[in-house]
Formats: sequence, structure tokens, C-alpha cells
Amino acid sequence: MDARSSADKASAAERDAAQEAEWLAQLRLGDPKAFQAVYERYRVRIYSFVLRLSGRRDLADDLLQDTFVQLARHAARLPEETRFAPWLYTVARNRYLSQRRTALFRLDRLRSWFGGGQNEADERVPSPHHQASQRQAVTQLEQALQALSPPLREVLLLVCIDELEQDQAARILGIQPAALRKRLERGRAQLQELLDKQERGMDHGPAD
Repeated sequence: MDARSSADKASAAERDAAQEAEWLAQLRLGDPKAFQAVYERYRVRIYSFVLRLSGRRDLADDLLQDTFVQLARHAARLPEETRFAPWLYTVARNRYLSQRRTALFRLDRLRSWFGGGQNEADERVPSPHHQASQRQAVTQLEQALQALSPPLREVLLLVCIDELEQDQAARILGIQPAALRKRLERGRAQLQELLDKQERGMDHGPAD
């Protein structure tokens, strides 16, 4: 029974590979039916992936559309060995990362990340001084994040800013949860050190 099941799976995998190779050849020639076939096969899986990443249906809709727009744009230049699943997942993740960078420093995320908050009066009518402080905090955090190595910056963004579960972030980054926790700890420590240095530099003021 086990041998037969393994053979059936292998046969199904071969059929899938042959089907995808046919779609790829047609897609490279600009066949819209091939594009529709790929879309129908992968749209649910890609949508579920970006929905889990973003936690927002509206953003997941945009990311799904953008991913397949990229497929249409690059179809004629796809290498013959391209497999659609890894290609689409990679594009979807990259588009998510790009989208996330543009929305990284929203004030609600920053307040949550810093563990601070506002009273109700401040939220209704923020003072000019408070607005200036918030803008300064955004600038300082952005500079400190950019000074980190890419692996540390990415894990901080996923866990602290985008508020993803650590196990989910580990899967996205392709590392073990234990490795993610160590990376997160190092990232937080280095980020805090950078922010502290910024504060000390501001306290000392410009040099004469």
C-alpha cells in the first residue's frame, strides 16, 4: 500500500511538472489561456500566504493582483526551468516587503512598538510639540533600523512592527524558531544601543 501510494504521488508530481512546463512554454509565447490556468491554480494559495503575512484583506487583494501583474510582465523572459510556485511566492513576499516599507512608520505602530501611548486629549488634539516629537521619533527609529544588518532589521520589522507571530516569521525567513529568537534578541539590543547613542548625541548638542 505504501509503495503504491508513493508511486501514485510520484506519478502525480510528474504530471504536474509536465503541465507546468506546457503552461510555461505557452506563457512565454503570450498565451492568455496559460496565464489564466496558472492564476486559477495558485491564486488561493498566494492569497492565503499574503493574507497571513499582512493580516489585512484589502492589502492581500492588492498583493495578489500585483504578484500576477509581475508574472504577466515577466512571462516572456521566464527561464525554461522556472517553477511557478516558488517564483510566485518569492514575488509575493518581495511585494509585501516593499509595501511594508512604505507603511512602516505609522504612528499607531510606533506607539505600540515603543510601549508608549497618548491620553485621550492628546489623541483628539495633538499639540505641535507632540507632533514634532513623534516625527523625531520616526526619524530616529528609521535611521537606527537602517544601521542594522539586513537579517536583524528584517526580523525586527516582521515581529515588532508587523506584529507577526515568531513561528510565522521564522517560516518566512527560512530559519528555525530558536534562531529567530536569538536574532530578535540581538536586533533589539543593537537597536536600543543605536537609539541610546542618538539620544546622547542630541543631549550633547552640536560641536563648536
